[in-house]
Formats: sequence, structure tokens, C-alpha cells
Amino acid sequence: MALIGYARVSTDEQDTVAQQDALRVQGCVEIFEDKASGASKERPNLARALGRAGQGDTLLVVRIDRLARSLSHLLEIVETLRGKGAYFRSIHDPIDTSSAQGMLMTQMLGAFAEFERALIRERTRAGIKAAVARGAKPGNPRMRERDPVAISNIRVSHNERHLNELLDGRHRWLPTVERLRPHLPWALVLRQVLAITPPVRSFSERTLVKACRNLVRASVANPAILQKSPRLPPDTRVARLVADRLNTHPDATLRDIATWLSRDLREPTPRDGLCWTPESVRRVISQARALHLVA
Repeated sequence: MALIGYARVSTDEQDTVAQQDALRVQGCVEIFEDKASGASKERPNLARALGRAGQGDTLLVVRIDRLARSLSHLLEIVETLRGKGAYFRSIHDPIDTSSAQGMLMTQMLGAFAEFERALIRERTRAGIKAAVARGAKPGNPRMRERDPVAISNIRVSHNERHLNELLDGRHRWLPTVERLRPHLPWALVLRQVLAITPPVRSFSERTLVKACRNLVRASVANPAILQKSPRLPPDTRVARLVADRLNTHPDATLRDIATWLSRDLREPTPRDGLCWTPESVRRVISQARALHLVA
């Protein structure tokens, strides 16, 4: 279990020395730092810190305003860490997700964030309604006139926002894709991604491929994932799924894998049943070993 420190300042004229000293006093050996505005999404070392965190590790900051650009961003980071079995703690704030009290505080923050978003939506709808009553025409005038420059700018802005959302959440699902592609077809990879707990983005096969193309284009994903997968004999598909499960969860029991196939993947049995048994899993593992798929 490691303490991973993260420090941030807003400009190049500032330094993170005070933050690093405070983090080292707490026991951090590895510290990531960014020099960027709190509202900026371009914080590569924050992405590296989240990628470094693993089972039982804790991401530590001096104050939460050094980490997240908004309350919703903070909750997203906490959820990303929870999905990896890691925790978040702030030295000067009452947040420590490794404790029941810290998780309660985080959930309260989430409730306040949802309430804040509801108020913003309500005020926005009321403002639009009042403007229409005064004779105003809501929306972008240049868009109403089908201005090609305005359309192009909005398309670019939309693409950038979509990419930033992918960058923020990729740590939970992209490692699964990079582990399985191009050895397995997209349909099987999608099922593995959708089985991640807690659930990740609501992907379809098409949107998963599109997301991966965007991340490869942004140089944050391995281009090999876009290569064409080989044609697999139908009777080896489950063996490949189980082999990957064994390679990534070496302590999994036969019953664990049977539950995973039945409940999470909803993979039909060789006789088109819905319930895998430990004995049927044992036969699949034997097949995977015969194919030299198990590390």
C-alpha cells in the first residue's frame, strides 16, 4: 500500500515546495505535480498519478482545491480510485475515503453537487422562458443562420469536450481494452468493459471503437488496439475469456469464475444454459491450458 502525492500550482512563477514538504511529512515518496489552472483539464501528471494508484494505495493532496477543478470532478476522481480499490485523502480537509466517515462526507458532497446542478438547470430554464416571453430568440444567432464558421467552431468544441471526458475516465476501462486487443474481437472486449464494477461509460461496440480511435489519435492509447483481430474458432472463445480472467485474477476460484461468467458476462454454457458450474469452468480452464493461454 503506497501513498501517492499530488501537488499543483497555477502558474510557472509559483512552486510546489511547500506542498511537497507537507506530502513527504505524511510519508509520500512518489509525488506528481502540475503547473496549471485549477479549471484546466490539461493536467498530464494528475492522469499519471491516477494511473499509478492501485489496490490499497492512497492518493494524497494538501487541500482538495489542489486536486479537482469542481466538486463533480472531485467525485469523479474518487469514483475512479474506488474502481481500482484505491483511496483519496486530503491533509487539511475532512476527507479520507478509506474510512466510513470519509466516505459519508464524500457522499454528502455528491448530494450537494446534484442539488447544485438541479438549481442551475431550474434557473436556466426559467431564464430562457422569460427571454422568450420578451420576444427573444434563444440560441446562437450565427447557428440559426447556418454560419459555416460557427458550425465548425461548435464541432471542434464538442470534439474537445468529448476527448477530455474520455481522458478523465480512461483509467477505468482503457487498461482492459489494451490487455485484450487485438487478440480478441471488439464484441468480447465490450462485454469485459461493461462487466467492470462499478459500471463505466455506457458503451456500445461502435462508441467503444470510436473512443479508442480518439485516444490513439491523442497519443494516450496503444495504436495496436485498432489492429484487426484474428478469426477465432468459436469453441475457443470462452477459453480465451477465462484465460484472461485467470491471468488478471490469479486468486480467483472456480466458483468465482463461474459467477463471473453467469452474472457479469451472461455467457451461455456449452449447452446454451445460463448457469456455469465450477466443474464446467474446470473443463474450460483445461482447454485454455491446452491452448497455452494461461500464463
